[in-house]
Amino acid sequence: MRKVVSRDGTTIAYEKAGEGPPIVLLNGSFRDHTIFDALVPELTAHCTVYVYDRRGRGESGDSPVYAVAREIEDLEAVIGAAGGSAAVFAGSSGANLAVEAVLAGAPVSRLALHEPFYRVGAFPKPPWNVAKTLRVLMEENRREEAVEYYLGSFLGLTPDTVAQWRQGPIWRINTANAHTLAYDLAICGDCTVPADRLAGCATPTLVLNSDHTSEWLRAAARATADAFLHGRSLELPGSWHRIDMDVLGRALTEFTTTEDPARNPAPDPAQSTAQGPAQVLARNAA
Repeated sequence: MRKVVSRDGTTIAYEKAGEGPPIVLLNGSFRDHTIFDALVPELTAHCTVYVYDRRGRGESGDSPVYAVAREIEDLEAVIGAAGGSAAVFAGSSGANLAVEAVLAGAPVSRLALHEPFYRVGAFPKPPWNVAKTLRVLMEENRREEAVEYYLGSFLGLTPDTVAQWRQGPIWRINTANAHTLAYDLAICGDCTVPADRLAGCATPTLVLNSDHTSEWLRAAARATADAFLHGRSLELPGSWHRIDMDVLGRALTEFTTTEDPARNPAPDPAQSTAQGPAQVLARNAA
């Protein structure tokens, strides 16, 4: 992988592929850049795609003390490698990070988000002590329990679903990166959409959700789009917390390359079979 040095001296590993306007892909909880292995080929014919390992994961370094500002600087470093300005696509807690980056003035030309981890309306927020409990579990090196706790208490998955996740092929990666869950909790804060701060944000923004996702994720996506000055939401075919890759690729390509990003990309007419969180665990991480 290529390397770039973030402002605090941490090395961030990234890969580059394709040709065209730059787009940086930013992952959410647990995973590293490989979560985008199926998406990158859908984009490279029209975009220069940058994927990177967030700090503490994969081939990237880390720092003794975590701060959300450092992760924003990491994203800025990758955007710098992309020429100084780029579109950004981010999912899950990574979407929350991308929102904070835009609010901090990162040079994001266009922003595409997939189901950010906000709670709106009547949907309950995670327990007030979720971060403390996770920290205790990690201090005692109870990594698998930490992952289970995050999936159940923060994401709201049922015990049966969490048990099925344990049997999936990505469980080893989940536990290996369990120490970074505290980073994602810091990013998400109290899971409130920062509507007041976003009201004057002029970055063209597209917020996506799957047509078979959880209701709280659908509501969060729409509330996030509404909060942006030039935001819009779009529902596309997929399964729980996942959009079909070919459909997602076309939507992101159009959003990144069109001269008028306010134009709606046409959703793919293909239908997909509804699948819940247990069934898509082999293809998707939080």
